Amino acid sequence: MTGLFLVGFVGGMVSGFIGSGGAFVLTPAMMTMGVPGIVAVASNMCHKFPKALVGAYKRAKYGQVDVKLGLIMGVSAEAGVLWGAHLQELIKAAFGDTGSNLYVSFVFVVTLAIVGTFVLKDAYKQYKLGPAGNDEKPTKFALWARTINIPGTMVYFKSIDAKVSWLVTVPMGFCTGLLAATIAVGGFIGVPSMMYGLGVPSLMASATELVIAFVMGLGGSIKFALSGYVDIRLAMIILAGSLFGIQIGAIGTTYVKPFMIKLVMGLIMVTVLFSRLFVIPVYLSQLEMIAPMSAELSNALKSISFWIMVFALFMGASVILKAIWSGMKESRQLQAA
Repeated sequence: MTGLFLVGFVGGMVSGFIGSGGAFVLTPAMMTMGVPGIVAVASNMCHKFPKALVGAYKRAKYGQVDVKLGLIMGVSAEAGVLWGAHLQELIKAAFGDTGSNLYVSFVFVVTLAIVGTFVLKDAYKQYKLGPAGNDEKPTKFALWARTINIPGTMVYFKSIDAKVSWLVTVPMGFCTGLLAATIAVGGFIGVPSMMYGLGVPSLMASATELVIAFVMGLGGSIKFALSGYVDIRLAMIILAGSLFGIQIGAIGTTYVKPFMIKLVMGLIMVTVLFSRLFVIPVYLSQLEMIAPMSAELSNALKSISFWIMVFALFMGASVILKAIWSGMKESRQLQAA
């Protein structure tokens, strides 16, 4: 119970800092403890939506949330959640818990490899630019998206000070919800898509994602609960820990440079990727898709996966706390000057 509480605390801290629900840490951690993939995903979605509400409220007070964008993307994300949850149930019925674990782990690895690499590359580019890099500029795609004028669908978003057709945001929201119902992490698509697809500043994108996480988390929890996949005890323990952590993470965003949020996001993504990668051969062997694996080798791979996850938790918490400490120190020096 203490371990789950601590995992929830770190997950909440990461959630408040980068805007993701933190489930990319929590879902693998729960699976490492033996929780079936679909139950881990469903329970994480259940714990996420109240936490996301707290985080969104906290960051809205700092003026970082685009509520309108969050609600519009949240509605389309809800459709993605319902479709993804149905697919999860079909896989579980056809291949059991092992098939569900393999599906969740495989999607984790592919998604983290693509998004994590891109985010790290962008963070490094922004760091090399120095202070000039903090002046975030919309990508070419974002500027092009703003030129699409479809009468009757244009909506003004304060985060980009421009109008964009809600038809542009629908596929972004749907994919966010689909991924959320698959691995309980929609922020890996939601945040980057707002940053690079619409040109939303990273601080506002990460904060607005919390609104989306609340909307789709509420609907997804109801959908999974009706099928009996939500473990309310797990959800409440994680929620208790994460409610403390998310406030620290949210405060941290006021002291750090934008590239630091991308750096933390990318580092944790790539590390968690390897945690899931090491258990995929175990699931493949159990499903008889590859040659049988000895119990010693299976346990060794699971152990490696577990300790990589522990390292990811420690690294994420350390980087965030150090960033907060450095930011507060710099702020005090500026006030004293």
